[in-house]
Amino acid sequence: MKRTLFAIITVFSLFAQFAFSQNTNTALQADYSKASVSIKFYDRTMYYPGNKEDNPIYVDVAITNKGTDTLRFKLADDRMFSLDFYAYTIKNTTLPNTKDVIIKRSTNQTVYFRELAIEPGETYSFVENVKDYIQIDEPSIYYLEMRFYPELYKSRTIEIASNRLSLDIRPAPSASASSILPIENKTTSLLKPEAISPDKVVEQTITARQKSLWDQYFLYMDIEQMMVRNSEVNRKYKNASADERNRMLQAYKGDLMQNKIDYDIVSIPERFSIENTSYSQTDGTVSVIEWFKYPNFSEKKRYIYKVRQRDGIWQIYDYSVTNLGTE
Repeated sequence: MKRTLFAIITVFSLFAQFAFSQNTNTALQADYSKASVSIKFYDRTMYYPGNKEDNPIYVDVAITNKGTDTLRFKLADDRMFSLDFYAYTIKNTTLPNTKDVIIKRSTNQTVYFRELAIEPGETYSFVENVKDYIQIDEPSIYYLEMRFYPELYKSRTIEIASNRLSLDIRPAPSASASSILPIENKTTSLLKPEAISPDKVVEQTITARQKSLWDQYFLYMDIEQMMVRNSEVNRKYKNASADERNRMLQAYKGDLMQNKIDYDIVSIPERFSIENTSYSQTDGTVSVIEWFKYPNFSEKKRYIYKVRQRDGIWQIYDYSVTNLGTE
């Protein structure tokens, strides 16, 4: 009788532990389901393959509590045990991890971490170098994503995926290619796009064209979207490999610089006046009156530049032109 009673108690005890474990895991899942993880470029510049020290890809990681309860999670001192970056090619294959990441994660070692708590509505953020995690050897356009492990990397049953960023890796500069690098006029510092308003973006772009400063002209232009405005080019671009796409983009820029295509966008106005600007948080239009001087007359046109915001930077991605007559 005693043995039977003991067996019954043992079974109920194990069942209770299992139920408690299940409830705990469910609670944890519910807590983490209220966590939002987002990434954005911290100090956007020109990115090239390799060389993580001289040409890092810094990304700002933000963990936000969108729930009504305190969000608790573990964060490793070495963040390779708390998160992972993935870079996808156009064909949806992923780039490999760096040797440093592989060695660390395959070696038995003590992982030191802190337990953090974020109150509702609060955000915890930090900056990571993507090249510490991913080996980037070829120029191309990649799609960057991060996954966060609130119970550390070895407990990957719980992970939170971030938003995706478009990562443009350009061919490594060389002596023969130095002329295409975006360099500030009369300085030796690399140009970087700034978080300026749409009208300022258009104004700087037109002014750069007037002065034939091609690097500044392309600085706020979404070359890819401008190129695929042509339906035939768009079809070829979608079916092309990553290397072929990169060559198409470079060829398109070269044709623009030689005034072979899209004559309206590369025409040089004698003067211009911004007529109207309207935009939301992500999209907008800038209307500009431009005058083009010829030997016996001046031509007046209205340009409508379409702009959109990516990672805090406004870019021109489309335009239309209306002839307003001559003067």
